[in-house]
Amino acid sequence: MKDIFKSDFFKPKYFRRHIRDFFIILIGSTLVSLAVKYILDPAGLDTGGISGLAIVVKSISGRYWGHAIPLWVSNLVFNIPIFLFALKVDGIKSIIRTGIGFAIMTIELAVFPEYSLISDNLLLTSLYGGVLFGLGTGIILLARATTGGTDMLGNSLSHIIRHIPVGVLIQILDGTIVLIGVFAFSIENTLYAFISVYVMGKVIDKVVDSGKKAKIALIISKECDAISKDILIEMDRGVTSIGGTGEYSGKPRKIICCVCAKKDVPQIKDIVKDHDKRAFFIVGNVSEAMGEGFVEHWS
Repeated sequence: MKDIFKSDFFKPKYFRRHIRDFFIILIGSTLVSLAVKYILDPAGLDTGGISGLAIVVKSISGRYWGHAIPLWVSNLVFNIPIFLFALKVDGIKSIIRTGIGFAIMTIELAVFPEYSLISDNLLLTSLYGGVLFGLGTGIILLARATTGGTDMLGNSLSHIIRHIPVGVLIQILDGTIVLIGVFAFSIENTLYAFISVYVMGKVIDKVVDSGKKAKIALIISKECDAISKDILIEMDRGVTSIGGTGEYSGKPRKIICCVCAKKDVPQIKDIVKDHDKRAFFIVGNVSEAMGEGFVEHWS
């Protein structure tokens, strides 16, 4: 026990981060629970994962046994063996955050009152369900967690089935569960579920990549000093000069490198054009920018 209290977990710097991450997981898990309980389940949209499987089980049990198994029961029953498997394969540290997300979602599915927010328009339902579910999942991923299910199972299986990428394993698991929905609902509902899954993926990517994407400008000009000065003063953007050599002329050339936001590109173009209309100007995409002016708190 003494070793636990001496660990980094209880140091103020790390403890504050854990508390922050807990509230992030709480918000994300709540959004996912709302999407499942009030939009996807009432509409009969099986969007994969353990939550999708729980929706299928509830529908089939209610239809053939006369008593629908609650979502939280299926979520608990299906996730327990997955957690035990992940515990054996990955260890306790790798599943603590996901365990918190799973516990929050299970409790919320149990205590939230029964209600339906859906309309008769399945297209709108699939879109808004996908947005809410994707937003919640993306927020959870920002805290380096999930709500368990196929994400955790796929990650654990990748240690055993090494020739298949973890992303493919998760897609196979989710795709299988979505197809099972055909037997519980209809082909039409399944097709709308695929729309919802697509929207979820897009929203998740948007949330996870939020604030990290940027543009990179490379400028080769005889007026590099003047251009750099204007970018630094007028735009308050950092500039780095790189030494280069023109292979055709054999002469040394200075190259300006500036990582900036997308909205800054037109102004940089104007600055370059004002000083040297014959400058060589390259703009590229940066998938992730970390540091001052961008994401300053590394995760």
